[in-house]
Amino acid sequence: MTLLTMMALITVAIVVQRNLFAVVVFGSIYSFLMATALVALDAVDVAMTEASVGAGMSTVLLLGALHLTRGDEVKPLRRPLLPLFVSIVIGAALVYGTFGLPAFSDPQAAIHTHVAPRYLLDSLRETGVPNVVTSVLASYRGYDTLGETTVVFTAGAGVIALLRRRRSEKKK
Repeated sequence: MTLLTMMALITVAIVVQRNLFAVVVFGSIYSFLMATALVALDAVDVAMTEASVGAGMSTVLLLGALHLTRGDEVKPLRRPLLPLFVSIVIGAALVYGTFGLPAFSDPQAAIHTHVAPRYLLDSLRETGVPNVVTSVLASYRGYDTLGETTVVFTAGAGVIALLRRRRSEKKK
């Protein structure tokens, strides 16, 4: 509960903040808190990815982009009530959707009775990879892993393009 409370407070701080540098720093703190929550859930591999990509790479890329722009967010001309309403409705729908999920670590949940045994029993035969985690990430979830890699590469290429443009403007 402490982690979730701290994450909620950081989220509120991000929303009310107008200084973009502070938003990037709060986003990095949120990412570290999320990584800590993932460690508490015994998802250490996902926690390491969150810490390195979410807090590390994203922070560096956002600070690089922030270097090229102004440091304060421009105030909106009018109150954005429609986006707020849409966000609240979507958030409520997501919370409502969690009511149908099985209890945390329920041994009778579908993941434990159908998916996990299949991966453990059939992954070597279906993929030819002896490590179950590697077979899931590289074969069963290959497109997902490719998509994540593409997102990180695109973000890096975008920052490099912005930095290159800034350098050429200084030469003029």
